[in-house]
Amino acid sequence: MNAMRILVIDDEPNELKLADHVLSADGHIVSRLNRAESAMLSIERDQPELILLDMSLPGMDGLALVRLLRSNPSTADLVIVAVTGYPEKYSRVLALQSGCDAYLSKPLSPRTLSQDLAQVVVGSRENKR
Repeated sequence: MNAMRILVIDDEPNELKLADHVLSADGHIVSRLNRAESAMLSIERDQPELILLDMSLPGMDGLALVRLLRSNPSTADLVIVAVTGYPEKYSRVLALQSGCDAYLSKPLSPRTLSQDLAQVVVGSRENKR
């Protein structure tokens, strides 16, 4: 699998560290943010290949950020993976309808995270052809 530039957005420090550690160990270039509001500028400045986005964020939640990214021509095609520990509030259907390419429930699996994300990227590229 090729290395990807991945942006992880999560307000839980342990989740950020875990994702960064696992993905960096697999050769990916990982950046981390803990708020959706700071994401737009960061994404436009240094566009990642994939965003691992927690749905439950303080202030602007993940769903609002996804809609914002999809409405902007320069970020509309980014691969976005929804992550949540609250499936009753942020369901798979809601995340996909809002524009996410895939959906993962917490806790994330350190063993399969990189492989899961690689499959999402491949599937997303095939769908956009």
